[in-house]
Amino acid sequence: MSSMSTASPRSSSETSAEHPLRALLWVLALIVVTWQLPYGRSILYPFSLLATCAHELGHGLTALLVGGEFSSFALYADGSGLALWRGTGGRLSTALVAAGGLLGPSIAGSLLIILARSARQARAMLWLVAGGLLGVVVVWARNPFGVIFLVASALFFAAVALWLGDRAVTFVLRLTGALLCLSWLQDLDYLFTSSAVIGGMRHASDTAVIAQALWLPYWFWGGVIALTSLAVLALGLRLATRSRR
Repeated sequence: MSSMSTASPRSSSETSAEHPLRALLWVLALIVVTWQLPYGRSILYPFSLLATCAHELGHGLTALLVGGEFSSFALYADGSGLALWRGTGGRLSTALVAAGGLLGPSIAGSLLIILARSARQARAMLWLVAGGLLGVVVVWARNPFGVIFLVASALFFAAVALWLGDRAVTFVLRLTGALLCLSWLQDLDYLFTSSAVIGGMRHASDTAVIAQALWLPYWFWGGVIALTSLAVLALGLRLATRSRR
């Protein structure tokens, strides 16, 4: 491209922004391709559990924001999870808490992608993620599987931050963020169903909870959440690849 060979300020910033965008798109494509492989979902299983963790924390933290209480959450080996919260904020608060869980992985993933713009930021963020996961264990995680997985994940991210080089650190954070952003695609059917089995018991899906609290059917809210998740990913990519001034 001729614009990349010139030395003007504009072309330089376009070039610097183009490289991370290309890298991020390759990561996203790698995830989608891996999902299609015979053992792809097994390979990405730990990250799927992290997405469930972000989902349940999205419920709990949103509950806190609307004035409720976040009691605990459980993470199960089948990839499901359950957040327990209490509140009396009314129908809108109930809908917001349900939506907070559905959008939690996309928001968390976009933040990780944005903060992976430099190796220094990525390394600091991995330490923060490791500490945050341990904090979740202390405050909210209650079932044995969830505790073991979160502690193991915290140790993994701490080890990456401590021992791996800059490129590896940045890649791990980008990969984690991208997987969180795309996790709703892996469970797309959950957005368009009225119930799901969690921990061996059938519960109303989050979109069904939104529909019960507000108006319109659950599949409408599934579409809204899907489009919002795409918008969050697009915004994260734009901010992550925006050239620095």
